[in-house]
Amino acid sequence: MIDTQLSRRAFLRSASGAAKTSIIVLGLPAILVSCERSKQAMLNNEEFSVLTEEEAQEFHAIAARIIPTDETPGATEAGVIYFIDNVLNDDRESEHETLRLGLRELQIAAALGFNASYFHELEPEQQDQLLTEAQDTAFFGTIRFLTIAGMFSLPEYGGNRDNVGYQLIGFEDRHAWQPPFGSYDADYIQRGE
Repeated sequence: MIDTQLSRRAFLRSASGAAKTSIIVLGLPAILVSCERSKQAMLNNEEFSVLTEEEAQEFHAIAARIIPTDETPGATEAGVIYFIDNVLNDDRESEHETLRLGLRELQIAAALGFNASYFHELEPEQQDQLLTEAQDTAFFGTIRFLTIAGMFSLPEYGGNRDNVGYQLIGFEDRHAWQPPFGSYDADYIQRGE
């Protein structure tokens, strides 16, 4: 158990620099919009906006290795694939093409190294090996950034479904930003303001 906690802490420290190698960098407004769209897509069981079924399966498998499901939920339970789809749907065709090329390279490595047509068909250890080999690429940096952004976004905006990201880092959401903020405004409603 202690090893798991330490490795998660190390993961979270390294995640802080996830955007450095990503070809997509999102500000808070873009993340919130993508989260809202992904929430609606998940709730309505919609088709993906820009991802093909193959891309969705492959990116889903990659995200599941970046933040795996173990004693706590991971990227799969957080619905990260919908977040990725919605980010790419926001006029990011050139970035999507870069990810397609990176995915093809990953699939070629899977075929040459393990005689598999698709990354998602590999055993977890084989997937980890290929991702480790690709960790310095823009492809992996971008998928890692989008996975982390989708995992830890505010749940009410569609990321972090069922607070699984918060559970992963041990954050307890106490709604600290909801009124009353303090005794100075306790009679606000009574005064009719």
